[in-house]
Amino acid sequence: MKRDLFLTTEKDTEMEKPLRPEISETPIKGVRSNIVQSIRAFRVSDLQETATALGHHFLYANLASAQSKQDVLDMIAQQFTFPQHFGKNFDALYDCMTDPLHKSGPQPGFIVVLEHIPANGKFDKEAREQLLDIFRDTADFWADRKIPFRCFYSFR
Repeated sequence: MKRDLFLTTEKDTEMEKPLRPEISETPIKGVRSNIVQSIRAFRVSDLQETATALGHHFLYANLASAQSKQDVLDMIAQQFTFPQHFGKNFDALYDCMTDPLHKSGPQPGFIVVLEHIPANGKFDKEAREQLLDIFRDTADFWADRKIPFRCFYSFR
């Protein structure tokens, strides 16, 4: 009889544990759920582990070798594994980050990293802001659907 009581209690305790950690137990605990911000003190590996622990999509693009807008779009498309028909412009980038994902069913959330965005004459401040605006618009799109979308970036 004691053995049965122990097994029941143990199973009840296991059932009470959440399958995923609370956001307050992760390195991004102070980060709003729908935001585009500088990567600052976050490490890419910690963000990837957090995405995995939360069950979110993790999208990473290392843009260190990009020089132009076309390079940036090509590298994002390749590293995010966009479809072949990706139009390689900012409108198409927004469409790929929202529409097909939205239509594919419920989404758990996103952590996106854009590392080493170029800062040069071929990809000037205006181009960088346009790129980040696409991700801000994407964050708003997912916020309207109550889906967390956090994008972290760094400049080269």
